[in-house]
This record gives sequence, structure tokens and C-alpha cells, in this order.
Amino acid sequence: MHYLAEGLRLPTNGLDYTILAIYFAVVLGIGFAARASVKTSLDFFLSGRSLPAWVTGLAFVAANLGATEILGMAATGAQYGVAVVHWYWIGAIPAMVFLGLVMMPFYYGSKVRSVPEFLLQRFDRSAHLLSSVLFAFAAILIAGVNLYALSIVVEALLGWPQWVSIVVAGFFVLAYITVGGLSSAIYNEVLQFFVILAALIPLTVLGLKRVGGWDGLTGSLEKSHGGDFLTAWGGTGIGDANPLGANWLTIILGLGFVLSFGYWTTNFAEVQRALSAKNLSAAKRTPLIAAFPKIFIVFLVMIPGLVAAVLVPKIGTAGSDLTYNDAIPLLMQELLPNGVLGIAVTGLLAAFMAGMAANVSSFNTVFTSDIWAKYVKPGRDDAYYLRFGRLITAIGVLASIGTAFIAASFSNIMSYLQTLFSFFNVPMFVVFIIGMFWKRASMKSGVWGLVAGTAAAMVNYFWIYKQGIIDIPSDQGANFVSAIVGFAAGAVVMVVVTLFTAPKPEAELAGLVYGTRSPGLEEPPAEGDDAWYRRPALLGWGAIVIAALCYVPYSF
Repeated sequence: MHYLAEGLRLPTNGLDYTILAIYFAVVLGIGFAARASVKTSLDFFLSGRSLPAWVTGLAFVAANLGATEILGMAATGAQYGVAVVHWYWIGAIPAMVFLGLVMMPFYYGSKVRSVPEFLLQRFDRSAHLLSSVLFAFAAILIAGVNLYALSIVVEALLGWPQWVSIVVAGFFVLAYITVGGLSSAIYNEVLQFFVILAALIPLTVLGLKRVGGWDGLTGSLEKSHGGDFLTAWGGTGIGDANPLGANWLTIILGLGFVLSFGYWTTNFAEVQRALSAKNLSAAKRTPLIAAFPKIFIVFLVMIPGLVAAVLVPKIGTAGSDLTYNDAIPLLMQELLPNGVLGIAVTGLLAAFMAGMAANVSSFNTVFTSDIWAKYVKPGRDDAYYLRFGRLITAIGVLASIGTAFIAASFSNIMSYLQTLFSFFNVPMFVVFIIGMFWKRASMKSGVWGLVAGTAAAMVNYFWIYKQGIIDIPSDQGANFVSAIVGFAAGAVVMVVVTLFTAPKPEAELAGLVYGTRSPGLEEPPAEGDDAWYRRPALLGWGAIVIAALCYVPYSF
């Protein structure tokens, strides 16, 4: 499977390569500058819990804004039209707000270093170990997706051999994370966020100009694809056929609730950025600050996808070697002059590296703190775990190279990612949400909820869907259904197991279950954080209102 069409090359020159070289030099420079702040394992894995909210907020959204999302969501726009907004306005914003307002006080207040460690405190060692192993495995698979996609893109755009692309990108990510730890990754993600915007904004503006503005774009698409292509909810009635293969109920429940909340509230690659904030107020505001750019970034990936559907009418059609994944590179080839082209290529590479770095840095934390330090080599001094963290980072990058080619078996990388989320994040979310809101949930219900949720999602995808037992029109639709099935199975099993096993003593649930309190949950805002415009509730509900209003022009 080739991620981009054969023969697609960009007319890069020395100026473009100079921009690229400068960027890589800055990335390594940030890594070495951050090294001075790494004295302990807490510095390496969580930046010493010292970073301001605006830094962690931008890193939070940049960690999600990998190039698989940029290319994949542009491809989704070219294939499904305006329906791509669901992945942002209903598939991200509510969950990000829930994480900031409801879950971060428990994560940050309990002083855990990772998401699985919270399960250790709430349930028992078996739930903790299983969640740690599942998360570490998923992190390496997802890092491999970014690395694989990067290598194919660089090969297609710059002519570098695939193995060179993998080695070069892996080296830079390994270097700046190993040297500077999470601080290096986060500060680079802030830089990468702005580089990504510098790549996407010119592409969007020039693309709209080429097709005659928004009116010209919508007029052309209505003629070629029909009116539903330009609405978010058109054709999503229950029983209606549509290319997305999903109706409004599976979109709301499967994407808007189960997949979205499962990803944003339990994915340590994201939560880790909030845990590195300097205080509870900053930790709560991290995903809320990230929600505002997330609302509007959809336009920078959707519009190029729609423009590609107009300028390249054969994209994704039978008999054409152009896939929907080619939307962004085709526009770069067609629209961007040298210099701007170099920035765009740098932006894509920055996005891949941000996505990979987020998963590698979360992997090294979970493997070191939750597996090695608790079950393999407990009780060693802090310097030992700092050294081991750097070693396991290198092993994680090498493992990512190995898993990169698993993605080759999937025709759509975004579908592959959504499949992984339904397998790993959704079962973890159901365990978290029940454990956090139901005091009676027993210690043993956590591990069995994880097992049941993961198994049910995999059975639905690999057996019921892939074997054609139930006809589901698309991989995306199957992922929505798998997420719902995994959530339901995990919830039912947790309830049943709870009825027959012992609950955790109530005295040990302080600060871990809604309605209980611990000193961390009562931490007052730091000086300056109590300003009205920094209040988490205002930020959170403001983001939800804006996202809801954004739907209005695309609902009819």
C-alpha cells in the first residue's frame, strides 16, 4: 500500500531544503537547552510539574495534530465532505472540556505520574498492570503509524528512500526526547504548532482563490457531489445510505461519546501534557485552552480536502492511482511557490514528529513508572529510573520502526487509528468513568472491564465486521459500532463482577471517586489564576457554545 500516488514529487529547491535544515537544527537546539532542567525522573517524565498553562495547552493540541490527522482529515474532507467537522466539534470539544473540568482534578490532585497509575489507586494491581501493558503497546503502534506515514510522504515529496526517511525522523525524535525529556517534547510541540499553521494557512487561502472563493467551491461541489456533501448531517437519518456509513445515532454515541471521550480522557499522550502543568488550575485549563484552536483547525484541513475534490475530480476514483490521502500533497505541488513550499514540507514533518514524540514520551513514562519500577525493578534510586527512562526511549523508537509497517495493511491510516482507539482507549474509558462515578465498583471489576471491553471491540471488528456477519458500509462505521460494543461490554461486566466481589475500602477512595475529597482537589488557584477570563468553567462552556454555533451554517 502506498500512502501517496506513484510519481508524485514536489519541485523543491535549495531554499526549501535550507528551511528544512534550519527547522531540524532548532529542534535539536531546544532538546539540548531543555537538558539543563532535567535533574530527576519527575523532570524527565513530567517536566517537574512546572510548565505554564499556555505552553501545555498548545502542546496538548499539537500532540494531537499529527500529520496523520492533517493528511487523514483532508482525505476525509475530500471523500465525505463537510461531515469531517464531526471529528472536531462533537468528536473532540465536549470530551476535552470534560477532561479539563471533571477528570483533571482527579488526575492532578492524586499526584499520579500516568493514567494507568490512577487505576492502581482506584482498583488494584491487576487492573494497573493490564492497562499499562495495553497502553504501552498502543503507544508504540500509534507512534509507528506516524513514522510510517512520514517515511512514505518524504519519499514521495522529496525523493528520499523510505528507510532514510524512517532513520532520519526516528533519530531526531529520539535525540530531543532522550536529551531533554518531556520538556523538550513539549516546547518542540509548541514550535511545531506554529509551523503547522504556517504550512496550512497559505495552502487554504491559495486553494480557495484557485476555485473562486467559498461560493465557487460550494457551487462546484454541489454540482459534482450533491447538496449533502456540503452539510454536516445530510443523509445521516437512520436507514439512509451515505458514504460515511454512519447515521446520526452512531455519530453521536460512537464518535461523539465513546470514541471521543475514550481518546481524550484516557490517552496519556494527551493527559501527560496537562499533568506537567505547574498547578491544578493550569492543569485544568490545559485541555480547555487547546479546545479553542481545535475548533477552528478543522477549516485548515477540511477546505484543502474540498478544494482537492474540485481540482482533481479523479481523486479516489476507480482506475486512478490518486487516493484521497493525496489531497494535501497534490495541492502543495499545484499551488505553492518555493520557499512557501519549504515551509509546508517542514510543517508536515513537524506534524509527524509531534505525533510520534507524544506517543514515545508517554510510552517511556508508562513503561518506566508503571511496569519497570513497580513490577520488575522496584525500590531503586531515582537516578536509576532516569537512566532507564532514556534507555527505554531508544527502545521505543526502534519498536516504532518495527510497527510502522503494520499500518501498510490499512488503506486509510485514519481508519487504522480509529480502530486502535476503539480497541484500547474505549475499554479504558469505561473503567475510568464507572470507577470515578460509582463508589461501589469493586477492585476486581477494573481488570475484567478492561478485558471484556477490549475483547468485545476486537470480536466486533475482526469477526462480525470483517467476516461480513453484519453488513457495515465502511471501516469508519465499523469503528463507531466497535466502540459502542466495547463500551457496553465493559460496563456490563464491571457491574456483574462488582455484584460478586469486594469493593475498595471507602477510606482509600478519597480524591479518586466523584463526591470524595483530597487535599489536591481543594487546591486554591495560584495568584493571577483567579482572573475571570482564566476560570475553567468559563473557558469550557465557552468552547462548547462556539463549537455548537459552528454547526449552524452546515446543518441545513
